[in-house]
Amino acid sequence: MIKKSFYFTLSILFIFSISFKAMAGAELSGGAWWVYQNGSDDGLGEFADPALIIYADDDGSHGPWGFSSEMRFGKGSFTNPTSNNSGDSITMHKAWISYALSETDKLFIGKSQVPFGWKTSNFWPGDMLQGGYADQMDIGLKLSGKRDIFSYDGAIYLQDDWGSTSTDSSDDGGHWGSAQDGAETYRKGTTAVANLDWSPIENHTFGISVQAGKLRDLKEFVKENGQRIDDGEHQAVDLHYYFQKDNFTAKYRYIDTSRDFRKLETCTTAAVAPDESPRCPNLEVSNQRNALHLSYAKDKWNYYIEATSASTDTTGNNSDTVYAFAPGMTYDYGPGWIYLEYLWQDGFIDGFGDVGEGDFESLYVSFDFYF
Repeated sequence: MIKKSFYFTLSILFIFSISFKAMAGAELSGGAWWVYQNGSDDGLGEFADPALIIYADDDGSHGPWGFSSEMRFGKGSFTNPTSNNSGDSITMHKAWISYALSETDKLFIGKSQVPFGWKTSNFWPGDMLQGGYADQMDIGLKLSGKRDIFSYDGAIYLQDDWGSTSTDSSDDGGHWGSAQDGAETYRKGTTAVANLDWSPIENHTFGISVQAGKLRDLKEFVKENGQRIDDGEHQAVDLHYYFQKDNFTAKYRYIDTSRDFRKLETCTTAAVAPDESPRCPNLEVSNQRNALHLSYAKDKWNYYIEATSASTDTTGNNSDTVYAFAPGMTYDYGPGWIYLEYLWQDGFIDGFGDVGEGDFESLYVSFDFYF
């Protein structure tokens, strides 16, 4: 019944979007993508993970009001059916309404980009070891503006995805707990975010982002039949730098992050009886990340490399510093791009935001087409 209701609602929204285009100047567009992937144990590899994407945006005819939304369908939607709101390979990646307070200040409400450092530019290798702090799309209220050589953002987000128990945040999912039946852990709760960028010299930008908030215990939420308990905490600081001149771009970010699970029943149960509930091995998680992006664009080609590292300070976690590299190139063939990317990494970020060791490598050739 829930899934049928979701599809009915989705159909109504889609029909409304088409009607809205005719009535109120919305612009509808779409796209599709898929990937050829060849991992170390995949033999000849395979074509996989197609997705259809529908975009709806304002055309600038609504005065100070604006809107933008992106709906994805298919296994290539970068979403997890076991922990998202749809229960399927369908996700509303973003959906916000904006209001321009002035020529330089704008207010957003809905699901929008969290103003925290920068996200990766590669396509299929994703956020690598930035996990949880790259392409964050949360739901709440955001104010963005600019004053001379300063740009700023301030936001309050109530949750990281649609629904009462979803822990999926599309592109950057899998790093904020799990809502899968029988394995409920936690989700990101009310979170405050602030970002300040400073451009004192042409081509150079320095910035700092901070976020702090609550962690919601999903086991308690389910058991208490609707009572929301926000007893965990999380904090993160991001220092970042951008350089761009002519065809060359360089970006760097350093992230220091911590999460406190000591008051979440899900995690204290796991600590007392780990064999019965192995969901949260450490009650306090702390680690640091580094990320570097270098790219050079010429004509229709763009060549880049992204590299990340992560090291843990979590008590009891003996993982060494881990690394990930993703060199790649893109070609703009007109209606879309072709990506050739390689990913190598000897570690990962788990669902509790901590560092683990593990080898992985794969070659990706991605195709997209927009209309």
